[in-house]
Amino acid sequence: MGLTNKENDILLSIKIPSENDPKMPEFPPENPKWPSTPIKRIELKGFPNVFLKDESVNPTGTHKDRMAWEIIVTYRQLLLSKKRGNLKKMPHMSIISSGSAAFAIQTIIRKYGLPDLKVLIDHKLDSSVKKSLERAGCEIYETDLSKKQLFTEDILKLTNNIDGIDITSDDSLGPFNIFYDWMAYDIINQNADYVFIPYGTGHLYENIVNVAVNEGRTKKHDRRFRGDPKRIRVCNFIGATTNNPHTKADKLYSHHLPFVHFDKKWIRMAIKNGFIGPKSDVYVIREKFLENAMKIADKNGIDCEASGIAGLAMMLQIKDQIPKNKKILIINTGKTKY
Repeated sequence: MGLTNKENDILLSIKIPSENDPKMPEFPPENPKWPSTPIKRIELKGFPNVFLKDESVNPTGTHKDRMAWEIIVTYRQLLLSKKRGNLKKMPHMSIISSGSAAFAIQTIIRKYGLPDLKVLIDHKLDSSVKKSLERAGCEIYETDLSKKQLFTEDILKLTNNIDGIDITSDDSLGPFNIFYDWMAYDIINQNADYVFIPYGTGHLYENIVNVAVNEGRTKKHDRRFRGDPKRIRVCNFIGATTNNPHTKADKLYSHHLPFVHFDKKWIRMAIKNGFIGPKSDVYVIREKFLENAMKIADKNGIDCEASGIAGLAMMLQIKDQIPKNKKILIINTGKTKY
C-alpha cells in the first residue's frame, strides 16, 4: 500500500522553479525572487564600508525559513521516489529545536497540509515560545537536553515517531543536501573582505564557506555566481558562537549540540590551499559586545535578537584587528515572528 492520491497531490503541489537559475529562483515559495532579502549599509563609527544582510524580512522572521523550504522540497523528493510504495502514510518529521527552526518548518508544513512537526524541546524552554509552537500546530515533547547528546534514534523515540524522519541533522534527509545555497551566493557575490556569521548549529556557516570554497577553486561557476574568485580567496569568514550557558544569544548555545560537523582541520586546509582568507574561523563572543551590537542594530532600525546579530558583536570584538577601509558584511539571521 502506497500513498493515497490526495497525499500524492499534496506532494506535487510543492513546486520547485529551478535549482540554480537566477531567473527562476525557488524562494520564498509564495513570491520567488533573488536576492530574496536585502543588503543595506549600516552606520558604524570608523568603518565606512559596513553592510548587513537582513534575513529578518523572511516569512517567519529568520533565515530558518530557507532551511524549512529546503526540508520540504527534500521531503517531497524522498516520498515521490521509488521507495514511496513501501509507505503506508506520509511520515511525520521530528526535530530538536529552541523555537525558530520548528516554527519556520511548521509554518510551511501547514501551508501544504503535511503531517505536523514533532518537536523535542528542553524542559526549561520559555513557556511563551512553547505555547507559540503549540498554537502553530507542533506536537511538543520535553526532555532535559543538558543530560546527554541525543542521536537520531533517541530523537525519534522521545518524540513518539519511531517510523518517522529526524531532521535535526542536515544529513537526515540525505548527506548531500545543501541548505542556504541561494543565500550563500548572494553573500559571496558581494566581494567582501570580511563576512561575520552567527554560528549555532553551524549549518549556515558551513554552507556559506563550502559554496565559497567551491567557487573560489573552480573554472566552471554556478549560474548564480557573479563575484570575483580572487576576492573569495582573501575573504575572511568569521563565525560567532558562545560557550556561555547564560548568554543572551541563547540560539547559539547548546549543552550537547547534535550532529556537529565543524572541524578545525577543514578550515585550516581551506586556508592552506588559498581558498579562503587566513583569519577564517569560528570565535567565541563576549557578552558585552552582544549588548553593544543590539544598541547599534536598534539605532540602524534592524529587527534582530542577540543570536541573530552575533556577527556584528564579533566584528566589534575584533575591530582593532580590521583595517578601516575593508568591506565588511554582517549577516543578521533575524528574529522569529511568533
